[in-house]
Amino acid sequence: MMKKAVAEIDQVVGKNRLLQESDIRNLPYLQAMVKESLRLHPMVPVIQRLSSQYCTVGGYHIPANTTTFINVWSLNRDPTHWETPLKFMPERYKENQVDVRGQHFRLLPFGGGRRLCPGTSLGLLTVQTTLGAMIRCFEWKAGKNGNIATVDMEEGIGFTLPRANPLVCIPVARLDPIPLSV
Repeated sequence: MMKKAVAEIDQVVGKNRLLQESDIRNLPYLQAMVKESLRLHPMVPVIQRLSSQYCTVGGYHIPANTTTFINVWSLNRDPTHWETPLKFMPERYKENQVDVRGQHFRLLPFGGGRRLCPGTSLGLLTVQTTLGAMIRCFEWKAGKNGNIATVDMEEGIGFTLPRANPLVCIPVARLDPIPLSV
């Protein structure tokens, strides 16, 4: 996966400059990696809403002014919506145009509808640009000695889904940063 991202970034950005925000629209695999990360590890696992009027959802009658909780973590792993839902597969977005902006209710990392996070666009652009720059400039080795083959992605207990075990990575420079232009 990382090799695909590196190859895509090198092809789009070239060898003589840093990745810029304007490059993101030409990096579909990088965008897919961010979507898949947000699907498997949402910032907030549960969204709370207050119903404004009486409605029926999935056969359940919900009176007006009822506090409801939406389990985003569970939606993102629902096998009726996702093939092999526990596997990290950015390729699933190649033909599946699921959007993270709340239009597709099986992927809600920023909420949806009128209560969509106002910082969604800025957050996505920041994450995509930062991740792209980290991939562009460094090769990452997991573990204190850089010798761990797989990263432990177990989630801990908490409102924001913290990691159960700390992630330790060693960055190894891929590029000489001095001659690069911004």
